[in-house]
Amino acid sequence: SLLERNKVAYDIGAYRDAPAGLRIWCGPTVETADVNALMQWVDYAHTKIKSGDIKKMRIIITDGLAEGAVKALSTAGHEVVKKKLSKEELAAGALAEWDAIIIRSATKLTAAVIKATADKAGSKLRLIARAGVGVDNVDLKAASAAGIMVVNSPLSATNSVVELALGHLLAQARQITRADRTLREGKWLKNELVGHELAGKNLGFIGFGRIGQALGRVAMALGMKIHVYDPFLPDSVLANFGATRHATVQDVFRACTHITIHAFLSPQTRHMVNAEMIGLMPGVAPDGTKCGNHIVNCGRGGIIDEEAAAAALKSGKLTSLALDVFEVEPCGKSPLFESDRFQASPHIGASTIEAQNRVGAEIAGAVIAALDGSPPAGNLVNKDVQPKFGPARAAKM
Repeated sequence: SLLERNKVAYDIGAYRDAPAGLRIWCGPTVETADVNALMQWVDYAHTKIKSGDIKKMRIIITDGLAEGAVKALSTAGHEVVKKKLSKEELAAGALAEWDAIIIRSATKLTAAVIKATADKAGSKLRLIARAGVGVDNVDLKAASAAGIMVVNSPLSATNSVVELALGHLLAQARQITRADRTLREGKWLKNELVGHELAGKNLGFIGFGRIGQALGRVAMALGMKIHVYDPFLPDSVLANFGATRHATVQDVFRACTHITIHAFLSPQTRHMVNAEMIGLMPGVAPDGTKCGNHIVNCGRGGIIDEEAAAAALKSGKLTSLALDVFEVEPCGKSPLFESDRFQASPHIGASTIEAQNRVGAEIAGAVIAALDGSPPAGNLVNKDVQPKFGPARAAKM
């Protein structure tokens, strides 16, 4: 319709695609006079919001966000500010003056930070939005206790993380990183840089969620055999991959020369990959190839014991290690850097143009919906939360 094309009004069938705003149900019992009376107040509210006299909510973005997402939030009538906050400011309850905060991985919202915010007189914080998948930098228990909703954007970065993990797997198999480094040093190591194919090798997944499954499909296409440890996964999912399910992490490491990590960091997974686990890896593939042992982590830092991994690289038990995530970020000095069998990237799994645009759009939509009182089920992380505040209201008429 003309109104929809000009983004003025939307038919009920397309309301989910409309920007946040007033929903008016004009059913068969609504008279023209009713609509005329209502429109006076709609015009009043529109004028006030447009002039800046009324702001629906104040949103702070501390770790950056795509400009399109910032524009979407502003267009929805919210006040949006990009501002970094120090650890000291967070600990002092600086978030109390904001209705919502959008973060990535850098800002840490610990239990102490959330409590300091919630305990501050007049605290308004009602929403924490993680632009990305992992929420291990947010204390979910503390957020729920304070009545603060937590949303994330689990769908947007899948392709980008999968492609980076695949890139690391291929670079390990063909020693691409080592070849590049030595060639720059003036060395022509053609006879030494003998790699192996991924086809016919067992690839073990620690965690087989959305990203793991997407990588699994690519790995299958390359001829790899899928092995999984994920105690939360239904058997029906694994059936689609012809995957071998293992009851313990140890069993996966015993079976696989290649391991990829796609789990969240928790007390149970911290340093899960240690000297003992690495020592279980076979070094020889089912097809008889002596390909060595290889690990990739594009999931969460801290799951791999980096000191143990460095020792395993030095001893030769671990042939190569590829990390996109580290226990401490930014990563400064590390014993891992001493090995030419180590390759790394600085937490860039979601750092593609496409992923950043999708992450921004998804989290902006989730924030707008959550502040309007209807957080999308697929984005709400702490589903047991009892929100401290009701939906946003533009004005009291």
